[in-house]
Amino acid sequence: MRKYFFIFAALLLVMSACKQEEINPFFQEWDTPFGVPPFDRIRVEHYMPAYLAAMEEHNKEIEDIVSNPEEPGFENTIVALDLSGQMLDKVRSTFSPINSANTNPEMQAVNRESSPLLTKHYNNISLNPELFDRVKRVWEKRNELDLTAPQMTLLELTYQDFVRNGANLPEEQKAELRKINERLSELSVKFGDNLLAETNHFKLVIEKEEDLAGLPDNVISAAAETAADEGLEGKWVFTLQKPSMIPFLQYSEKRDLREKLYRGYFMRCNNDNEYDNKEIVKEIINLRVKRARMLGYATHAHYVLERNMAKNPETVFHFMEQVWDAALPVAKEEARAQQDLIEEEGNDFDLASWDWWYYTEKIKKEKFKLDDEMVRPYLVMENAQQGMFDVATKLYGITFKKRTDIPTYHEEAEVFEVTDKDGSHLGLLYTDWHPRPGKRVGAWTTGFRRAHYRDGKKITPIVSVVGNFSRPTGNKPALLTFEEVETMFHEFGHALHSLFNDVPYPGLGSVPRDFVELPSQIMEHWVTEPEVLEMYAHHYETGEVIPTELVEKIREAGNFNQGFATVEYMAASILDMEYHTLTEPSLEDVLAFEEQTMDEWGLIDEILPRYRTTYFSHIIGGYSAGYYSYSWSEQLDADAFEAFKETGDIFNQEVAARFREHVLSKGRSEDPAQLYRNFRGKDPSIEALLRNRGFID
Repeated sequence: MRKYFFIFAALLLVMSACKQEEINPFFQEWDTPFGVPPFDRIRVEHYMPAYLAAMEEHNKEIEDIVSNPEEPGFENTIVALDLSGQMLDKVRSTFSPINSANTNPEMQAVNRESSPLLTKHYNNISLNPELFDRVKRVWEKRNELDLTAPQMTLLELTYQDFVRNGANLPEEQKAELRKINERLSELSVKFGDNLLAETNHFKLVIEKEEDLAGLPDNVISAAAETAADEGLEGKWVFTLQKPSMIPFLQYSEKRDLREKLYRGYFMRCNNDNEYDNKEIVKEIINLRVKRARMLGYATHAHYVLERNMAKNPETVFHFMEQVWDAALPVAKEEARAQQDLIEEEGNDFDLASWDWWYYTEKIKKEKFKLDDEMVRPYLVMENAQQGMFDVATKLYGITFKKRTDIPTYHEEAEVFEVTDKDGSHLGLLYTDWHPRPGKRVGAWTTGFRRAHYRDGKKITPIVSVVGNFSRPTGNKPALLTFEEVETMFHEFGHALHSLFNDVPYPGLGSVPRDFVELPSQIMEHWVTEPEVLEMYAHHYETGEVIPTELVEKIREAGNFNQGFATVEYMAASILDMEYHTLTEPSLEDVLAFEEQTMDEWGLIDEILPRYRTTYFSHIIGGYSAGYYSYSWSEQLDADAFEAFKETGDIFNQEVAARFREHVLSKGRSEDPAQLYRNFRGKDPSIEALLRNRGFID
């Protein structure tokens, strides 16, 4: 009897496993509209089995390429490799966006488990000697092949990828490289988990009403609602999310509380607790140095920039010096003006970093008769979103239709079908704008599926834009600041880039870091144009279009505080480059390195880098030795927008068509510098950036 019991139990386990496999959505064809992930059916426990199965399928595809008895050629090797791993892409492009926008401890556990496995998996492919041999043989006979320009680019990128990932290394160094890559993957996941936990952990709890002095009513209401959500009825809670933090720093008359909140922000992951990132960053930087040297590069920056427009660290440092030298004197003047105001008000203290927003807001109000709270009632989030859609329609003829019959990953996410000017389906756009504990900080664009071709058929993209913008409060809708609207348009620019992507091979879909911000940053230029403001800036109560005199004040104040904004950003860019031009794995103390670097460049005490080392997630992720790229791209976007302005029509459809054709649709099918020249007819210059920021006429 006991034997039969165990047999029966074993059968139940097998049946359970089979049932689990049957219902795992990743093992089924998705019958959802446009093939979106069936979010309502996907559960956390589905991801690891799907990852393991997808990696196994990918391995079989690689083996098929390697064992192909035919002579290695472009189609049977390069294209076959480029199209391999589609199931794995499907799992990753579902899991990763959700883990960023709506994570929980179970999702984070999957990330910790899957990340090293994925790193090992891709190491096995990039270090596969038989596979590299086939790629190399195609590369060596490239001049004999009748390849188009995009095909030649794909071949070159594929060959370079193998070399850059260690394919030419001796076996003992390949083994060491594997260990470095796996360790870097583990450290990156830990860094991100720590930052999310530390950001969510801090709360500024105010119990006395007098400590709310200076704060606008909507800011107080939002803090009361946050407190209620935390079970602290009758109190007010401010967090490190920018929609909560920035208004407090701008308006609170309580200097000690401004300091407490801002310290909570800039001391994240630097509190010698379980979420501390100092040792993690140190190990990451040192491992990157070792890896770069092993691969034959002087520094990690040389390794990264080889594939960017800038090409080398010397070019980046020269660029940063030009911007820094123009911005730092302006920032010093701004600091002096604030110190003068402090003393005029009878105070006896020196301006500190937590004072900057407060006194800047006072000066702006005095100088331009303008502050954020005067404008915010006209910036309803839904109207701003519709405004950016309308701008795209006027430029490119595309339209957006909200769909309620398509699954979403969170109740706050919305879905829009995007239709091209000829009426054809272009793609889907998800929007998700408000902060929550399971969402990482900042704003970003991602996707659940990239545009690509399969068997001659265009597979349309599924794009997602995510933000952490002000929530509705009380009976008021979500009212934004101009900075938030600019961020919304910025991320939408990335989305348009993905929606318009029309390259023949997936491997040509991504572009260099210092080019990818061109499509996003150019969209920011439309935000404050009077014609555009009339489209979306309507008072939330009366529907009144934003008054002309207020628009004029906004334009007059357009370059106000640009010294601070530029220096704060550039200080972080400099820190990134200084870390990643270390030639030896000798970093000992990241805080000492940060302080020394800022001292050498002359950063004033009143300004901190936009991102300090322990929460600089950009350089732990994909922007290492690349954070400079936002300003680099501004050379391009400022010059590109001038192409519209020169025609006298910011909605000039002929210019827009050229921009779509040469920039937004081409991916990396050609050299990015050439793509820009094809659009503009000339190279950009730094003068366009400096004019855009008001540093030169």
